[in-house]
Amino acid sequence: MNQLRFTLLSILLLIVVGCQGTSPQSMEILHPDDSTTLIKLQRHQYYLLAPIEENQREATVVLLGEQNEEVEMDLRLAVDSVDYFVPIPIPRGKDPYTIKVVGLSPKAITWQRLQLADSFDTSKKDYYRPSYHHSPAYGWMNDPNGMIYKDGVYHLYYQYNPYGSRWGNMHWGHSRSRDLIHWEHLPPALARDTMGHIFSGSAILDREGRAGFGKNAILAYYTAHKIREGKQWQAQCLAYSTDDGLSYTKYKGNPILTPSDEISDFRDPKVFWYEPNGRWYMIVSADKEMRFFRSEDLKRWEYVSAFGEGYGARPNQFECPDFFELPLEGNGEKKWVMLVNINPGCPFGGSATEYFVGTFDGETFVPDTEPEVARWLDFGKDHYAFVTFHGTGSRTLGLAWISNWQYAHLTPFKQSRGANSLPRELFLFRQEGRTYVGARPAKEVEALRKEERKLALPPTLHTDLTLSDALRDLDDSFELEVELTPSPKASRVGFVLSNDLGDELPIYLDLEKGRIVMDRTRSGLVDFGLHATPHERERADWRTGEGINYQNDFALATWAPLGLCRGGRYQLRLFIDRSVAELFVDGGRIAMTNLVFPRKPYSQLRLFSDGATSTIHSARLYRLGL
Repeated sequence: MNQLRFTLLSILLLIVVGCQGTSPQSMEILHPDDSTTLIKLQRHQYYLLAPIEENQREATVVLLGEQNEEVEMDLRLAVDSVDYFVPIPIPRGKDPYTIKVVGLSPKAITWQRLQLADSFDTSKKDYYRPSYHHSPAYGWMNDPNGMIYKDGVYHLYYQYNPYGSRWGNMHWGHSRSRDLIHWEHLPPALARDTMGHIFSGSAILDREGRAGFGKNAILAYYTAHKIREGKQWQAQCLAYSTDDGLSYTKYKGNPILTPSDEISDFRDPKVFWYEPNGRWYMIVSADKEMRFFRSEDLKRWEYVSAFGEGYGARPNQFECPDFFELPLEGNGEKKWVMLVNINPGCPFGGSATEYFVGTFDGETFVPDTEPEVARWLDFGKDHYAFVTFHGTGSRTLGLAWISNWQYAHLTPFKQSRGANSLPRELFLFRQEGRTYVGARPAKEVEALRKEERKLALPPTLHTDLTLSDALRDLDDSFELEVELTPSPKASRVGFVLSNDLGDELPIYLDLEKGRIVMDRTRSGLVDFGLHATPHERERADWRTGEGINYQNDFALATWAPLGLCRGGRYQLRLFIDRSVAELFVDGGRIAMTNLVFPRKPYSQLRLFSDGATSTIHSARLYRLGL
């Protein structure tokens, strides 16, 4: 059992009233010099609770790894004040146990606030932590990884830092679900080790036992990342599970794939099956392109081809690929789809998900579009690292990380930072002779509906209609469905969510410019966007020019072209979950995901039609909850 894994499942079982105190003889703290501290634990409890101060520099904490080797973790230990605590698991049967800390002054407040405990209370929730979207019980989360469906269970692994709510110490966190809605938090599946951070990847079911670990073993492919002699080193590694994904053993022959040209950005392996030749393939991001490899035994991989140099939004860094077939709605014709998560490249700045549709013959991927064409899976600013589940049959289901690398570490969370989108089902459609990928909420999402409220509205909307208490008592956890037909003479038609502090979130059809807009410039807390960090490749004029009402890299409006919709009659489906706004238009032909941080829950709904009368066919509210 990995000694670095702290068991979230056991945490839930062990939570009592709070943390048990530390007796003086349980822990001895020694400072052999001004930058080194030894923590000697004489009587073991389950956890050492470490105080964290997020704006401090990282100190190095040396722990025991899977094979009793020393593994370094980076913690922002408290110097002047404490933002929150994180649990460091204490291995059983290692009495006495010594933890070494390097890079923290003997005067730091950490040494007075360390605690030993038999439990860690995860019941405290950040105000903005979503109520029905998946998010970690504590710590930092970014990309979803290794998602697989097996024996009625969805396994979601994810980039995870269990030692703080900022990026670092990359593990694969683990949650599982039978319905894509209710998630059970489990121990991290893969922990950072001496080879480095555990970066993104994928998982497959090896039904035939080709890799030699037994039939129906789950194989997890991930990137090991480390800085060696001042340079970034990345390589692909393998781990396997024979207990349905609960625990993994790292393959002794790692790494299994390194770049032949010594490229430094070489990561995020996605493994897929290609039926025509009965072979397994791996697609790996390699700086500004994707590279294909194939294998007979799932351990040794040979290079096949590359795609992407000069394609799509520029500038960019290719990351987190996915590759699968989708049938075209209406006639069943199948096309290959390549998802490319890029940073930067988003029209509104930072990270985003684009895609290419084309053909693949086992050797080469050929897209249907010209190199300069960029197509977006989501038109918001907070949709990244979308990847799909392995093993879901005819359905193509996936999740994204809801954030943007420009300001991901600045968002107003503490104990838990990071969330996943609602599960989405992808589909292929044609509009004006071109092929696009749509994303609709999975049908399982409807199980969240706890109460329906039909809004009593007149059939026609002349100017403004305000429903002062429509959203009250929903606690910013609801779904709003509006179906309307705008007048050809109308300039703007839509609605606004607001509260009595003046926070508002307008969502509207801009008919003059042919686009749908979500404007979060006054949605609540937005000033942290002033401190956002654009990518070094990003040009200010580019991101400010594409966004509407640009004020800073968070406070702006995002938009999508209405030309993707069938036109005339529009269905808008909006999900609000405290800090998450997910909009779907025309059954998912347009998706738009943005973070919002209202200072109080939105309580008021205002509908409007500027310039001419529009028709409201229906409007429904649903209270949502687990």
